[in-house]
Amino acid sequence: MSGDFTRQLLSDWHEGDKEALGRLIERNLDWIRGRVVKRLGPLLRAKGDATDYVQDAMVEVLRFGPKFVMSDEAQFRALMTKIIENVLRGRHDWFTAARRDAAQEQGSPNGTVIDFDPGRKSITRPSQAFQRAEASELMRLGVGLLEDDDREIIVLRQWDSLSFGDIGERLGIESDTARMRFQRALPRLAEKVSMLRRGDFAALVESIEEDGDEN
Repeated sequence: MSGDFTRQLLSDWHEGDKEALGRLIERNLDWIRGRVVKRLGPLLRAKGDATDYVQDAMVEVLRFGPKFVMSDEAQFRALMTKIIENVLRGRHDWFTAARRDAAQEQGSPNGTVIDFDPGRKSITRPSQAFQRAEASELMRLGVGLLEDDDREIIVLRQWDSLSFGDIGERLGIESDTARMRFQRALPRLAEKVSMLRRGDFAALVESIEEDGDEN
């Protein structure tokens, strides 16, 4: 019942039901906040009210991040927790910027909804346009799962289209160092995207629980 309810709320939200967004937040905020506070307690205490910051980050991800549906509530919470942690650590609005930029492009993938429930996917062969749009959204979601340094270098290079010289200047490193960081980050991004394609969220759930216990 909870899985079907999670999927239904996500579907309703993607179709424009604002009440569904409120119910998603109300249903999952306490759980997600608890895990985030365990891992980012000092950072959040320095900012102020942890609930406000976690809630704002959750709204940002659901409004501007890639659209997806899934039935497993634990997997949904784990995925959201990891992305929200990165949003709060990174102090950036790359989801917002990427969404804004995509909206300016003809045929943008904004309407694409990634379905992480393989058994529910249509047996109809998706169009090439849909496959490209889905791949783009999976890439954005994968970037949201990267650690700070990897995410920063990928965003500066792929989304901001900066040269390695400009990236090095911004980060205070040599251009060759920026290039090497980018080359190291790409396989880690590919791994995240591959995990998402497989629907391999069990490892993500486990890692969040283990990290929470250690902090």
